[in-house]
Amino acid sequence: MNRTAIDLWVGVLVAMGLGALLFLALKVGNLASFSTSEVYLVQAKFANIGGLKVRAPIKSAGVVVGRVAEVRFDNESYEAVVTMSIEDRFKFPRDTSAKILTSGLLGEQYVGLEAGGDATMLKGGDRVKLTQSAVVLENLISQFMFSKAQEGGKDSKETK
Repeated sequence: MNRTAIDLWVGVLVAMGLGALLFLALKVGNLASFSTSEVYLVQAKFANIGGLKVRAPIKSAGVVVGRVAEVRFDNESYEAVVTMSIEDRFKFPRDTSAKILTSGLLGEQYVGLEAGGDATMLKGGDRVKLTQSAVVLENLISQFMFSKAQEGGKDSKETK
């Protein structure tokens, strides 16, 4: 093999390596799933969204049905308003509930939709009324420690 053929193959392999790195970077950044399908926007209010971010997945029964389009703070109700972009091919009843869940113990956060039983379907501009906020691990630990501290205080008073 002559020198130019070797240089050509090295260049092809380097280009493939850079393409693979770009693909992985987009996958990690949640940007690899570009969708051109029609969507409708639905809003939901949460008392606490934890670490939910824009472009986080919206899942129902484990299937990604959309993405978080916007997260903002409502100055009147002091709650977070999450705008969800749901693909048009997925229809949900009006009494659908939304929860902020975590993939694994310390994984990414996503919105989980659980369908209700209403005959009327959600449409663009509607609001999901049944919501459950994110479980914040730090709050659970502090509640556990506080309850254990109170139990310890009661035991020492009873022995005296």
